[in-house]
Amino acid sequence: MRILVMKFGGTSVADPEKIQRAADRAVAARRRGRSVAVVVSAPGEMTDELLTLARRVAPEPDHRELDQLLATGEQVGISLFAMACRARGVPAVSLTGAQAGIETGGAHTRAQIVRIRTGKLLRELKAGRIVAVAGFQGVTEDQDVATLGRGGSDLTAVALATALRTRECEIYSDVKGVYTADPRLVSEARRLDRITGEEMLELAGAGAQVMQPRSIEVAERFGVSIHVRSAFHPQPGTWIVPKGDTMLEKAFVSALALDKSEVRLNVTDVPDRPGVAASVLSALAERHIPVDMIVQSAPSRAGVNAISLMTPRSFAAKAREALAPLARRLGAAVDIRDGVAKVSAVGTGFRHHPGIAARMFDTLAEHKINIHMIVASDLRISTVVDAAHGETALRALHKAYGLARKKRRA
Repeated sequence: MRILVMKFGGTSVADPEKIQRAADRAVAARRRGRSVAVVVSAPGEMTDELLTLARRVAPEPDHRELDQLLATGEQVGISLFAMACRARGVPAVSLTGAQAGIETGGAHTRAQIVRIRTGKLLRELKAGRIVAVAGFQGVTEDQDVATLGRGGSDLTAVALATALRTRECEIYSDVKGVYTADPRLVSEARRLDRITGEEMLELAGAGAQVMQPRSIEVAERFGVSIHVRSAFHPQPGTWIVPKGDTMLEKAFVSALALDKSEVRLNVTDVPDRPGVAASVLSALAERHIPVDMIVQSAPSRAGVNAISLMTPRSFAAKAREALAPLARRLGAAVDIRDGVAKVSAVGTGFRHHPGIAARMFDTLAEHKINIHMIVASDLRISTVVDAAHGETALRALHKAYGLARKKRRA
């Protein structure tokens, strides 16, 4: 069998007309001789609506019961999708995560896929049916429903492509691909024909919301190529490929990202002695608080330093609470600064080509934009600036790096 894995996001199946349009794509692929497995998200804003409903009933809903509720959104999507395929004269069947053999481990609301038992999937595909699989969900060892976290349908699609031994999958959404910057903010932004998984992972970590980072990690590990394309336009999109084809020692910026969803967390007057930084991060890790851009200052004459990091705004209060006992023991202070933005350049070869970083800092200086934090690696340079200057910084850097012009990558 030549299996094709397709995934349609919530905006792509938001109403009956869009479901029918998505079904047309799956049916066309089946009539071209492909065996088609389709991962379907909950239609439109259904997941958010269910989450709001849960919190009206219980402000802090039990995670097991929340998974039971949220998983129903995808079940609505797959059943309607299968109906639309059948109405077009092509046999189709819908499968929940459990029926599709997706087994999970870890905590509810953020489970990990342990394995996929493909027996039923393959039997349905061999029978000539389009198989609509519920994204975002699986089943635990105890036969409980578990969800995979935000964007989990991307992970379902990549994991299915891996389990079914087809080394590519198509991700359909309301965007035409991956751009050099958010085209809503930068009018000159250009769609990329291809980008490596490493670069895409850095972009996702920098705030680009094209795909779930965990799905990119799985694609990199198992060599799956991903075609990100529009559900509403026929043109090709962007290929996310496991390995790049750039020349050795070649350095370039592929894309930029702007993230206004984080706050800056400062722990000041921290004693300069071994193990203190570890205790700060352990306190956050124990509460499952994600962090990024960890920077520790040099110690002052008084023998203290400061640790600064970024965390999602939704975790700010939880982070302050987690660090409060430690801060009291150390005689330190915890400060949270909102109103900041993270601007990132993603590409390759940065470590050995300091001119890329220099251009960023020169450009920001020319626009009188002050930098609060800097973190750099071979693939990404991120700076934190005032939120009011974030979009200005993004547009200025897009121009400074010449990203509006199509550039040869090899």
